[in-house]
Amino acid sequence: MSSSNSIPISLMLEDQSMRDGLQMESRIFSLEEKIKCFELLQEAGIPRIQVGSFVHPKIVPQMADTDQLIQTIGKETTATPSALILNDRGLERALACGIPHVSMSVSVSDSHSRKNAKKPANEALEGMIRLIENALSSKKLEVRAELQCVFGCVYEGAIDEKTVLSAGEKMLKTGVTEISLADSTGMATPPAIREMVRRFETEFPDIRISLHLHDTRGLGLANFYAGYEAGVRSFDVCTGGLGGCPFIKGAAGNVATEDAINMLETMGIHTGIDLEKVCEAVNYYETCLERQLPGKMKRVLAFRST
Repeated sequence: MSSSNSIPISLMLEDQSMRDGLQMESRIFSLEEKIKCFELLQEAGIPRIQVGSFVHPKIVPQMADTDQLIQTIGKETTATPSALILNDRGLERALACGIPHVSMSVSVSDSHSRKNAKKPANEALEGMIRLIENALSSKKLEVRAELQCVFGCVYEGAIDEKTVLSAGEKMLKTGVTEISLADSTGMATPPAIREMVRRFETEFPDIRISLHLHDTRGLGLANFYAGYEAGVRSFDVCTGGLGGCPFIKGAAGNVATEDAINMLETMGIHTGIDLEKVCEAVNYYETCLERQLPGKMKRVLAFRST
């Protein structure tokens, strides 16, 4: 474990509140509000921010201005902007607007895939592999592959580990060097996290593993810690604990950025991220949404100051 005075060189926290978070909100943020969100997260020292997704605006209207947002943010940023790609049109838009980093995602659950991508899981995987190959061949994008519902599906229950590993192997053969294992339903447990990470590290020792964790059953931070303990150094988080999936019954938000930072710092792992500034972003989200978000550290800091 790192000392309190050092930042693990490979530690990467990607904040997804602007994508995974806002896609679930009925209130649509304006371009100006999204720019403000990005600026607050960047000022806090978040290294990578997923600012949106290239999906059809009629299906996810909250993400309709992703192209314009990325072009407005520009390239002179300290935080790396990222976005989600799910289809050919999305890749075209990503290349046109100049985003430097993308995640390309597919579900290992057939039921979830049919609801989310409108395709069987095997067909969706084949299409995504081709899409990843096209993205990499452009030489313009850093690509992270992602598997959804790795730790279980609310429609199917447990997902066969062999199915997950087989899908991962096919995606990694494209040449991507990072793969995200998503607990889309929040069904993971610490032992399950440790075992899946161990299997991936054994089977694919040269790739970087990311974890995308939802707190649906209250195990988000416990699973985060289990992943860190198992050697994972790349995690998706959401400011305020925003997030969820419109195609998963009962899906709750992601691990709150501010709570993950607090946990790491109290463990002696210096993240390089300003907790108080992240809480300023939480405050901005809460003001815009007119409700309290589930993350805890904003309220803890507010209590300390009284």
